[in-house]
Amino acid sequence: MESNIRLYSLNYNEVRTYGVSALFVLANLLLPQLCHLLPQGGVILAPLSLVMLVGAYKFGWKAAVLAAVVSPLVNHLLTGMPAWGILPVMTVKLMILALVAGLVAQRMKKVTVLLLMAVVLGAEMLGGMAEFLLTGGIAMTVADFVIGWPGLLLQVVGGFVLLKLKL
Repeated sequence: MESNIRLYSLNYNEVRTYGVSALFVLANLLLPQLCHLLPQGGVILAPLSLVMLVGAYKFGWKAAVLAAVVSPLVNHLLTGMPAWGILPVMTVKLMILALVAGLVAQRMKKVTVLLLMAVVLGAEMLGGMAEFLLTGGIAMTVADFVIGWPGLLLQVVGGFVLLKLKL
Protein backbone atom coordinates (compact mmCIF):
# COMPACT_ATOMS: atom_id res chain seq x y z
CA MET A 1 0.00 0.00 0.00
CA GLU A 2 1.37 3.37 -0.97
CA SER A 3 0.02 6.85 -0.89
CA ASN A 4 1.55 10.11 -1.96
CA ILE A 5 0.69 12.82 0.50
CA ARG A 6 1.37 16.48 0.96
CA LEU A 7 4.26 16.77 3.41
CA TYR A 8 5.52 19.90 5.11
CA SER A 9 8.92 20.73 6.53
CA LEU A 10 8.27 23.44 9.08
CA ASN A 11 11.12 25.52 10.49
CA TYR A 12 11.60 27.10 13.89
CA ASN A 13 11.28 30.62 12.44
CA GLU A 14 7.67 29.93 11.38
CA VAL A 15 4.75 30.61 13.72
CA ARG A 16 2.97 27.60 12.23
CA THR A 17 5.64 25.31 13.69
CA TYR A 18 4.68 26.31 17.21
CA GLY A 19 0.97 26.05 16.47
CA VAL A 20 1.37 22.56 15.05
CA SER A 21 3.59 21.56 17.98
CA ALA A 22 0.96 22.87 20.40
CA LEU A 23 -1.64 20.69 18.65
CA PHE A 24 0.67 17.67 19.06
CA VAL A 25 0.99 18.45 22.77
CA LEU A 26 -2.79 18.77 23.11
CA ALA A 27 -3.32 15.46 21.28
CA ASN A 28 -0.69 13.94 23.55
CA LEU A 29 -2.68 15.09 26.57
CA LEU A 30 -6.05 13.81 25.37
CA LEU A 31 -5.21 10.54 23.60
CA PRO A 32 -3.36 8.96 26.54
CA GLN A 33 -6.31 9.73 28.80
CA LEU A 34 -8.49 7.61 26.53
CA CYS A 35 -5.91 4.85 26.36
CA HIS A 36 -5.48 4.78 30.14
CA LEU A 37 -9.12 3.71 30.45
CA LEU A 38 -7.80 0.25 29.51
CA PRO A 39 -5.53 -1.60 31.96
CA GLN A 40 -1.95 -0.76 30.90
CA GLY A 41 -3.44 1.11 27.93
CA GLY A 42 -0.58 3.58 27.75
CA VAL A 43 2.06 0.85 27.58
CA ILE A 44 0.06 -1.34 25.20
CA LEU A 45 -1.11 1.34 22.74
CA ALA A 46 1.75 3.90 22.92
CA PRO A 47 -0.46 6.92 22.14
CA LEU A 48 2.36 9.48 22.36
CA SER A 49 4.32 7.58 19.74
CA LEU A 50 1.38 7.51 17.31
CA VAL A 51 1.02 11.29 17.53
CA MET A 52 4.78 11.81 17.08
CA LEU A 53 4.96 9.47 14.11
CA VAL A 54 2.07 11.05 12.24
CA GLY A 55 3.06 14.58 13.20
CA ALA A 56 6.71 14.18 12.24
CA TYR A 57 5.86 12.48 8.98
CA LYS A 58 3.33 15.14 8.00
CA PHE A 59 4.90 18.34 9.36
CA GLY A 60 8.61 17.56 9.65
CA TRP A 61 11.00 16.65 12.37
CA LYS A 62 11.42 20.14 13.83
CA ALA A 63 7.81 20.58 14.91
CA ALA A 64 7.69 16.99 16.16
CA VAL A 65 10.94 17.21 18.14
CA LEU A 66 9.64 20.33 19.84
CA ALA A 67 6.46 18.45 20.80
CA ALA A 68 8.49 15.37 21.79
CA VAL A 69 10.36 17.46 24.35
CA VAL A 70 7.30 19.30 25.69
CA SER A 71 4.59 16.60 25.60
CA PRO A 72 5.92 14.16 28.20
CA LEU A 73 6.76 17.00 30.59
CA VAL A 74 3.34 18.66 30.25
CA ASN A 75 1.68 15.26 30.63
CA HIS A 76 3.69 14.56 33.76
CA LEU A 77 2.95 17.96 35.30
CA LEU A 78 -0.80 17.76 34.60
CA THR A 79 -1.52 14.05 35.02
CA GLY A 80 1.48 12.50 36.77
CA MET A 81 2.09 10.28 33.75
CA PRO A 82 4.62 9.30 32.66
CA ALA A 83 6.26 8.74 36.02
CA TRP A 84 9.21 11.02 36.77
CA GLY A 85 11.74 8.17 36.49
CA ILE A 86 10.53 7.25 33.00
CA LEU A 87 10.31 10.83 31.73
CA PRO A 88 13.89 11.22 30.38
CA VAL A 89 13.87 7.89 28.55
CA MET A 90 10.43 8.51 27.07
CA THR A 91 11.44 11.99 25.94
CA VAL A 92 14.57 10.69 24.21
CA LYS A 93 12.64 7.85 22.55
CA LEU A 94 9.98 10.27 21.28
CA MET A 95 12.69 12.61 19.98
CA ILE A 96 14.31 9.71 18.13
CA LEU A 97 10.97 8.70 16.62
CA ALA A 98 10.30 12.31 15.59
CA LEU A 99 13.72 12.63 13.96
CA VAL A 100 13.56 9.29 12.16
CA ALA A 101 9.99 9.77 10.91
CA GLY A 102 10.55 13.37 9.84
CA LEU A 103 13.80 12.65 8.03
CA VAL A 104 12.41 9.57 6.25
CA ALA A 105 9.35 11.54 5.12
CA GLN A 106 11.53 14.43 3.95
CA ARG A 107 13.81 12.08 2.01
CA MET A 108 11.23 9.67 0.56
CA LYS A 109 8.34 12.14 0.04
CA LYS A 110 5.75 9.37 0.24
CA VAL A 111 4.13 7.13 2.78
CA THR A 112 3.94 3.37 2.56
CA VAL A 113 3.20 0.70 5.11
CA LEU A 114 6.72 -0.67 4.64
CA LEU A 115 8.30 2.74 5.20
CA LEU A 116 6.27 3.26 8.36
CA MET A 117 7.21 -0.23 9.54
CA ALA A 118 10.89 0.59 8.99
CA VAL A 119 10.52 3.92 10.79
CA VAL A 120 8.76 2.39 13.80
CA LEU A 121 11.15 -0.56 14.13
CA GLY A 122 14.22 1.58 13.45
CA ALA A 123 13.19 4.16 16.03
CA GLU A 124 12.45 1.38 18.55
CA MET A 125 15.91 -0.08 18.04
CA LEU A 126 17.64 3.31 18.33
CA GLY A 127 15.44 4.14 21.32
CA GLY A 128 16.43 0.87 22.94
CA MET A 129 20.09 1.74 22.51
CA ALA A 130 19.48 5.18 23.98
CA GLU A 131 17.60 3.62 26.89
CA PHE A 132 20.49 1.28 27.56
CA LEU A 133 22.91 4.22 27.59
CA LEU A 134 20.66 6.23 29.92
CA THR A 135 19.64 3.48 32.33
CA GLY A 136 21.92 0.50 31.83
CA GLY A 137 18.88 -1.65 30.96
CA ILE A 138 16.41 -2.16 28.17
CA ALA A 139 13.34 -3.21 30.15
CA MET A 140 11.05 -0.61 28.56
CA THR A 141 12.20 -1.52 25.06
CA VAL A 142 11.54 -5.21 25.71
CA ALA A 143 8.11 -4.24 27.08
CA ASP A 144 7.48 -2.17 23.93
CA PHE A 145 7.80 -5.36 21.90
CA VAL A 146 6.32 -7.92 24.30
CA ILE A 147 3.46 -5.95 25.84
CA GLY A 148 3.33 -3.05 23.42
CA TRP A 149 3.16 -4.85 20.08
CA PRO A 150 -0.44 -3.62 19.57
CA GLY A 151 0.87 -0.05 19.89
CA LEU A 152 3.62 -0.71 17.35
CA LEU A 153 1.03 -2.16 14.99
CA LEU A 154 -1.25 0.82 15.67
CA GLN A 155 1.58 3.18 14.78
CA VAL A 156 2.10 1.51 11.41
CA VAL A 157 -1.51 0.86 10.41
CA GLY A 158 -3.10 3.81 12.21
CA GLY A 159 -0.31 6.10 11.08
CA PHE A 160 -0.81 5.06 7.46
CA VAL A 161 -4.58 5.62 7.67
CA LEU A 162 -4.22 9.01 9.36
CA LEU A 163 -1.58 10.17 6.90
CA LYS A 164 -3.67 8.96 3.98
CA LEU A 165 -6.57 11.20 5.10
CA LYS A 166 -4.69 14.09 3.46
CA LEU A 167 -5.31 16.52 6.29
